[in-house]
Amino acid sequence: MAHYLDPKNDLTFKRVFGEHKHLCMSLINNMLPLEKPVVNIEYQSGELIPRLTDVLRNTIVDVRCTDTDNRQFIVEMQLYWSESFKSRVLLNASKAYVVQLEKAEDFELLQPVYALNFVNEKFEKSPDMANEYYHYYKIVNIRNTEKQIEGLEFLFVELPKFKPLNRAEKKLHELWLRFLTEINENTKEVPQELLDNELTREAIECMEKAAYTKEQLEVYDKWKIAAMTERSALKDARKEGKIEGKIEIARNLLKMDMSVDIVSNATGLSKQQIEELRK
Repeated sequence: MAHYLDPKNDLTFKRVFGEHKHLCMSLINNMLPLEKPVVNIEYQSGELIPRLTDVLRNTIVDVRCTDTDNRQFIVEMQLYWSESFKSRVLLNASKAYVVQLEKAEDFELLQPVYALNFVNEKFEKSPDMANEYYHYYKIVNIRNTEKQIEGLEFLFVELPKFKPLNRAEKKLHELWLRFLTEINENTKEVPQELLDNELTREAIECMEKAAYTKEQLEVYDKWKIAAMTERSALKDARKEGKIEGKIEIARNLLKMDMSVDIVSNATGLSKQQIEELRK
């Protein structure tokens, strides 16, 4: 029985989509609503901007490439959501757009940049977005959304919300998302649909543990441990932020001479905690 690795890991993600042009092109063409499909790409190396924070330094994996029309694509995997990730995506895409001025002699020659972002955590939690995993953004006129400033486009895919529907018209769209969500270290049997398609089958073969050297597996494990550590740090930061918010609300309620019982019910803080705030 074959043992598999997780394609969301930095090492494996880059092996599939950063070393196999045809697989990367298939992913881009089946995720982005492009008017003209990508037919060939060249990889671009190096970071566009430094990491924004220590919390994000190991949670982002990215593949940058340019097609024959000079359109640029930035493909990233974000394991744990942070609001600052949006800022980094915007900065990366903007930088990729601006650096074209070094080669282009006219603004009209500038080509669009597409940021394709997979997020392995739910971040749109409003009731009307509870089942929406696909979030596509353009720069549009608020009153007439058909009017667009071309240049930057962004896609965020919430992987945990994806549910396969086996739609024929979106076959590869769903197969690539199933590859990212269903193949991992706990996979015992690969879904037949993924094996029947030559592209996803090839990607799965790249996930077989036996295809990696001992040194590569050590890198894989180190990255996984680092990602787990960062997830814990993010959870602690969120928890701390929630507590600080509750304390601020409690202080405001106490200034309004609200009773300890009312403040406790309103904030979820214990009566002892509120008594300490009153001192």
